[in-house]
Amino acid sequence: MARRNRNLNNNYRNGRVDPYAQPENYRSNPNPNPNPPSKKNPLDIAKIAIIASVFIIGIVIGLSLNLTSGSDNLATVDSSLQIDRKAPNPEICQQFGASAIVTDMRVFLTLNPFSVYLTQPQMQPGCVLRRTNWSILEQQNLVSSEQVKDCKRRMNTFGFIGALEGKPKIDCVYQNDAAGNLFLNQNGAGALPESDNF
Repeated sequence: MARRNRNLNNNYRNGRVDPYAQPENYRSNPNPNPNPPSKKNPLDIAKIAIIASVFIIGIVIGLSLNLTSGSDNLATVDSSLQIDRKAPNPEICQQFGASAIVTDMRVFLTLNPFSVYLTQPQMQPGCVLRRTNWSILEQQNLVSSEQVKDCKRRMNTFGFIGALEGKPKIDCVYQNDAAGNLFLNQNGAGALPESDNF
């Protein structure tokens, strides 16, 4: 009788075959990769970059359409930037005052019968100067010292339409207080902030 090899993976013990012994090519994990597969992120870096670039391009296109389309449309005013661009002497107006929409309109009031008639309003760009910057008008001899004294006495300021280099129409204008502005919240209406006081 041939002698059995007992050192062969412990398959033979005490000269008997162990029916529960693992075969030689047995692996506890049938997957050859020892690490379990991780789930792939559905939004990998390339997809995130594409989505972000489309989002940014959309914002840029929207802003460019907003800034360019409204500038030629005379029926609507979309932002104060359009008013600032159309103001006479826009650099001077923004630095020393505020751009404005000037409305010229006449009112006819009849007493018998009592009725009010209005002319068609004429809208044009204008500028209101701060009181501290009247010297711009005085240096160009556009207002006299008597006009300055009269306007200063009534605590008003100057507003103008037309370019200062041409023949501007300059008026002494009065600034209403916050109580006269019904667009503001009437409960908290009080004095104007110092930056808004002309």
